[in-house]
Amino acid sequence: MARKPARPQTSEPTGPKAGRDRIVEAFMTLLAEKPIERIGFAEIATGADVALADLRDEFGSTLAILAAHMKTIDRAVLRGGDADMTDEPPRERLFDVMMRRIEALDPHREAVRSLARSVACNPGLAIAVNGLAVRSQQWMLTAADIAASGPKGMLRAQGLALLFASVLRTWVDDDDPGHARTMAALDRALARGQRWSGFLDDLCAIPERMCRARPRRRHDRDEETFAA
Repeated sequence: MARKPARPQTSEPTGPKAGRDRIVEAFMTLLAEKPIERIGFAEIATGADVALADLRDEFGSTLAILAAHMKTIDRAVLRGGDADMTDEPPRERLFDVMMRRIEALDPHREAVRSLARSVACNPGLAIAVNGLAVRSQQWMLTAADIAASGPKGMLRAQGLALLFASVLRTWVDDDDPGHARTMAALDRALARGQRWSGFLDDLCAIPERMCRARPRRRHDRDEETFAA
C-alpha cells in the first residue's frame, strides 16, 4: 500500500524537561532493560533525578506511567495529521495514522518488546494494558475520521487494538528503516479488519431492523384480533 513520506514533526519547546517527562523517559528506559513487574519506584526516581515524593505526586503506579507514555504517543500521532489524506478511503487514512504511530514508537522498540513479553505471561496486566490500548485506538480512529463513539466505536477500537498488537509483533523485528515488513503486515491486518468492520456493520443493523419490524407485527396482530 502506497504511503506518502512522513512530514517533519513540529518540535516541542526547548528547555529543561519537566519532571513528569523525565519520569516517563526513565521508566521507558528501564522497561527496555527489564520486565515491568521488576521496575521499582526508587530506580525510576533515580533515573529521572526526582525525589520519591515528587514521583508520588505525579504517578501512583507504573501502569499510570505507561498510560502517560501512551498519551504522549497519541499526541505525537494527532499532531502529525496530513490534510492531503482527507479525500482518501478510510482504510488508506487509517493506514497512514497507524504508520505514524509506528514511527512515534520507533525509539521505544525494546521497551515495547519487553512489555509484550510481560503481557503474554500476566493476564491481569494484559487486561489493564488492553484497556489503555483501546482508549488510544479510539483516538487513532478519530484521527482517521472513522467513528469511534458508542458501542460500535468501542468494538472498532477493541478490534484495532488487537490488530495493532499483531502488527507490533512484526515491527519489533523489522530492521528495515522503511518499515517494509511492518507496512506489509499492517496492510494485511487492515484488510482483515475491513472485512470484520463490514460484518460488524451488518450485525449492528440487525437490532435496528428488528425494532422496525416489531411495530408492524403488533399492528398485524391488532388487525387480526379486531377482525375476529
